[in-house]
Amino acid sequence: MDWDPADTWHRHRQFLESIQTLLPKRPDAVIVVSAHWEASQFIVQANPSPGLIFDYYGFPEETYQLQWSARGSRELATEVSQLLKSAGLPTALDTTRGYDHGVFVPMKVAFPFSDIPFIQLSLHNSLDPELHYRAGTALRVLREHNILLIGSGNTFHNIPVLLRGMKNQTGSVSGKNFDMWLTETLTTQAPEERKNIVDPGFETEV
Repeated sequence: MDWDPADTWHRHRQFLESIQTLLPKRPDAVIVVSAHWEASQFIVQANPSPGLIFDYYGFPEETYQLQWSARGSRELATEVSQLLKSAGLPTALDTTRGYDHGVFVPMKVAFPFSDIPFIQLSLHNSLDPELHYRAGTALRVLREHNILLIGSGNTFHNIPVLLRGMKNQTGSVSGKNFDMWLTETLTTQAPEERKNIVDPGFETEV
């Protein structure tokens, strides 16, 4: 796509292309929690051959012709579902859903020729932090089995404000401050400390 400035998303692309080099070894499977799928339960994608869901609007025609031939895994989906259920979390399997753009757009760049299974997991539509913390705790055991867990979504998603900031080199103060806080929180604080954060105090810019 043509962007102004032309290098608007170059840093995103470069980071995604570097993911495999940052890992200790090639993962045997990837689980992606997409910010673009919310449901009344934690829904686990159990479709062995997911298609692509072009859940965006008003973009150039070529963006609706993208292809990504990743496969799913019913076995892994069932394991994910069982882990969530064992933690007392509302969970269900979906055998028909494809990959939404929160999965196939970044993963197509990070794993363009992937021959490993990808499983998509929804958010709970309550967006309750405690509920999602429990889900992450239940699934972290999968990391010991060489399964990569990815949360997909920008830390700041007000696109008009984001692009306006890129053009005038000022950016969004609230977005930048939140991103800095999130990075520091995730990289320097212990899990229990992060869990006890009630409200970081950031306001949403519209």
